[in-house]
Amino acid sequence: MIRLEPRVERPRRLSVLVPLGSVVVALVLGGVIVALDGADPIAAYERILDRGFLADGALSATLIAATPLLFTGLAAAVAFRMNVFNIGGEGQFVMGAVGASAAGLAVGDGPLAVTVAAMLLAGAAAGAAWAAIAGALRAWANTNEIITTLMLNYLAANLAEYLIFGSKSYWRQLEGTGLMFPQGRPLVARAFWPRYDLGPVEVPLGFAIGVAVAVGLAVLLRTTRFGFQVRVIADEPRAARFAGIRTRRAVFVLLALSGAVAGLGGAADVGDTRHVLDPKALSQVGYGYAGIVVAALARLNPLAVVLTAVLMGGLANAGRSLQGPDFPSGLVGTLQGLILLCVLAGEAFARYRIRRVPRVAVDPEAADPVGAGA
Repeated sequence: MIRLEPRVERPRRLSVLVPLGSVVVALVLGGVIVALDGADPIAAYERILDRGFLADGALSATLIAATPLLFTGLAAAVAFRMNVFNIGGEGQFVMGAVGASAAGLAVGDGPLAVTVAAMLLAGAAAGAAWAAIAGALRAWANTNEIITTLMLNYLAANLAEYLIFGSKSYWRQLEGTGLMFPQGRPLVARAFWPRYDLGPVEVPLGFAIGVAVAVGLAVLLRTTRFGFQVRVIADEPRAARFAGIRTRRAVFVLLALSGAVAGLGGAADVGDTRHVLDPKALSQVGYGYAGIVVAALARLNPLAVVLTAVLMGGLANAGRSLQGPDFPSGLVGTLQGLILLCVLAGEAFARYRIRRVPRVAVDPEAADPVGAGA
């Protein structure tokens, strides 16, 4: 007989082998699907690798695509580390874009350093405030944060659309074609965030900031008192309360921190690429939900989130570059879904082990109390 039983202690090698194995299995399954479609899986993967990472300018485009995933992945990883399931990275990202675009419009004519700082602060504050709503409801009303953050996602998307399409707000272009065709006010050119040349690669400022945030979060969670509290609350909430840890405040602060990180992603999206509040585009990309995949693949490790964000960004970049009749339709999206499924299966393998339990033969006479008494 075979049964699953929890591992008493996880081998450290599984922290590396499970994510790598999940990606390999997903690639194999994706190759099988491509082969069944009549295409060459090796050729398809070579083209993805080339367009995502190796071709001229491919890695630069991949870093741009990876930047939003880096921030939303970090936001999910931080919250999930304490078993607080913040599914609201999407809405917090949008609110960060709302706050950052307002700051960019207000101070965009000034020095670039002031503009960038103002956009980062406004984006982080807007994302933190949006997540703090769910944090307060979870901490002091015991409301399920999955439901509240999901609802806040839709509310944020509708609010952003109202600012551009349903009102004459500060964010809307009210001159020229903006009167007939609603659109956001673009930032002035001097407010655009710079990119740094590192040989053949251009690194956007937002990605560099994201790497710095990842390092800061890793230090926070590993070496500080707050990080210790997060680990204790995640392992045993009741023991944390008995130890005097203010668990409600910790939940509230953690969700606000997670929202702030997602809001920074919204600021980077406006400063690096869009340079305008574009709710239609933001509603189609799904950065918040993709960030959960990134965090899961990284096993909630902030430093590993950087690598997984680049991987997923490369897949997304390759998918956009390879659209056409000569490339298997939907392969990139299928790969991303397969990676998530394989990561979840790998996590189950890391938590549990398969044990074969021998069947024990039972003597019917020994088990029969009536027969024994006779």
